[in-house]
Amino acid sequence: MTSTITRDEAVTLLKKYNQEPFHIQHALTVEAVMRWYAQELGYGEDAEYWAITGLLHDIDFELYPQEHCVKAPELLREGGVGDDMIHSVCSHGYGICCDVEPVHEMEKVLFAADELTGLIGAAARMRPSKSVMDLEVSSLKKKFKDKRFAAGCSRDVIRTGAERLGWTLEELMEKTILAMRSCETQISEAMEAYAPEA
Repeated sequence: MTSTITRDEAVTLLKKYNQEPFHIQHALTVEAVMRWYAQELGYGEDAEYWAITGLLHDIDFELYPQEHCVKAPELLREGGVGDDMIHSVCSHGYGICCDVEPVHEMEKVLFAADELTGLIGAAARMRPSKSVMDLEVSSLKKKFKDKRFAAGCSRDVIRTGAERLGWTLEELMEKTILAMRSCETQISEAMEAYAPEA
């Protein structure tokens, strides 16, 4: 894992192509979830790499939704991102919008957790607390089974992601809830401070 882009450079690059608060929040969430997973799975020395990959994974989605994961390499290269991280970013769209397969464990985590963070975030917003802190796996599984709930979050991708990691769906859900609990406060604070450039 050799990409040398710093987090500050990655944030600047992200904001060059993304202004929507929803997309910024999703990027920050996936960044923090990937950092948590790196520590959890024994890749602590690569945590920054995992996190920056998470931060940049949807770099092209706001401006080029029809070319998602196809336009990304060009934007990332211009920003000084190395080919290894470009591969990782593109692999989260495998089978949906590109044919770059997730190979490394980090890429498999990104593939699985990216879609699931959307479902967990939507489920948390429906709770009286508006928080993931009191969201349990059993409650999330009910939302998962209700195909109309957060219909844009692909259940097939989440299922396939768990299988690629060799985990049960429950394991993936439990870990990703814990990962999102670990960063909920800091992301709320970051979003309160965030103002799109006029």
